[in-house]
Amino acid sequence: MLKGEDIVVLLKLMAGSPAWTVRSLEAEIGIPRSVIQRSLVRLEQAGLLEEGRRRVNVGRAEELLVHGVKYVFPPVKGGETRGVPTAWAAPPLQDKLADSGELPPVWPDAMGNVRGIALEPLHDSAPEISRRDPALTELLALTDGIRLGDARVRGIAEELLRARLGSAALA
Repeated sequence: MLKGEDIVVLLKLMAGSPAWTVRSLEAEIGIPRSVIQRSLVRLEQAGLLEEGRRRVNVGRAEELLVHGVKYVFPPVKGGETRGVPTAWAAPPLQDKLADSGELPPVWPDAMGNVRGIALEPLHDSAPEISRRDPALTELLALTDGIRLGDARVRGIAEELLRARLGSAALA
C-alpha cells in the first residue's frame, strides 16, 4: 500500500537528476533515508519504479497521479491557518485561474506567508520542500489541485502535470 511520502519521492525522482542516490534524496527532500528506502521498495512493488534501471515508469506514474491520487490520498482539510499555498493558490495553477476571493488552500507552516484553509500535505516535509525545491513544489501543488479541485481545476492541473511528466520522460 502506497503512502504519501511515496508520491513525494516519485515526483522528486521524476523532477530530479537521473543520478540520484538515497542520500541525495534525503538531502533534497528532507525525508529520512530509512523512509526513502522503504518508499523505493513500495514504488518498485507497485510497478512505478524500475529498480534495476533506476527509472520511473512515467506512464504508470501519470496514471496514478491523474486518476488515482484523489482516491488513494483524499484531501483532508482543517481550519484557518498560516501556511504555504498549494493547489490553485500556488504556481503554476495560480497563473491559470482567477482569484475567487476565498481563503486559499495552504500546507500549515509557522513560517508560511499566506493565511488560508489548512490542507494536510502528502508528507509533513512539503512546507520545507517549498523553501528548497520550486520544481518539486509545483508538482506537489499540481497533485493537490487534482486531489482537491473541482472538475475545471483538476483538468488544468492534469494538463500541466502531464506536460511536466512528458518533459521528464524525455530527460
